[in-house]
Amino acid sequence: MENTNKNNLGLKVALGIALVLFLGAAFASFNLLNEKRETEAQLKEEKQLVMNDLNNMAKQYDIAIQDNEIANDKLVEAKARIQGLMDSLQVSETNVKSLWRYKQKYLSLQKEMDVLLEENDRLKIENELLATSLDSTKLQLEERTMFTDSLLVQNTELAEVVENAAVLQTVDLKGFGVIERTSGKLIPTERAGRSDKIRICFTVAKNTLVQAGDQELYIQVIDPNNNTLGVNEQVQFEEEILNYSLVSRFNYENTNLNVCEFVEPKEDGFEKGRYVVNVFNQKNLVSSTEFTLK
Repeated sequence: MENTNKNNLGLKVALGIALVLFLGAAFASFNLLNEKRETEAQLKEEKQLVMNDLNNMAKQYDIAIQDNEIANDKLVEAKARIQGLMDSLQVSETNVKSLWRYKQKYLSLQKEMDVLLEENDRLKIENELLATSLDSTKLQLEERTMFTDSLLVQNTELAEVVENAAVLQTVDLKGFGVIERTSGKLIPTERAGRSDKIRICFTVAKNTLVQAGDQELYIQVIDPNNNTLGVNEQVQFEEEILNYSLVSRFNYENTNLNVCEFVEPKEDGFEKGRYVVNVFNQKNLVSSTEFTLK
């Protein structure tokens, strides 16, 4: 009986010890499970922080690349490396070892980004200075072109003025009828019936721009019936045709020169009425006058 009691007591002690060990193991397992969950949650949070940091770096690269009209190859390549690291982190196992490795890569990329963005800012400033210099050079070229064009216009206008000025001009143009005596003496008259000839006199004005030497002017005398007296021949200048009465030829020495010419009447003499006298230098009318025979 005594042995039975001793056995029961031993069994109870063994069961108590076993229960204590079981409860201790269960408590330890529960604690380990909680610690594992907390660790996993912390690792996920830190993983997300690394992902956020990488995403912010990628955005900074996007801004830097957009600011460049011609994208910097180094910036584009660095952005691609960050994107690759983000994709890898997204599918990686969440553990301390892998997370530590990604943090190290992130820190390395952070240092690279600082260098690249500093270099990009420097290049941006240099490009802005270069653009300013190019704009200044362009403005100077435009101003010089405007100045050159202005000189060209002035020279063209001056050439036209010189060309227009280098033309023989006549002054004091007069036309009147004359009676011619056998002695050669000429007597002015206003009578159409008594006029033997019409005398045309003028002064060729001094002009140093005109080349000295033989020159000629075309004289046109139109009677009251609108007929051209004299030889009544034609000469063409480009598209213009001139009917002239005679050609006055003379030697010009760049000084005032008095010239007189004569126009013969038709077979039936001169008509009564108004006569018009025009003097042309080639196609250009240089002087005109009129007179009346009664």
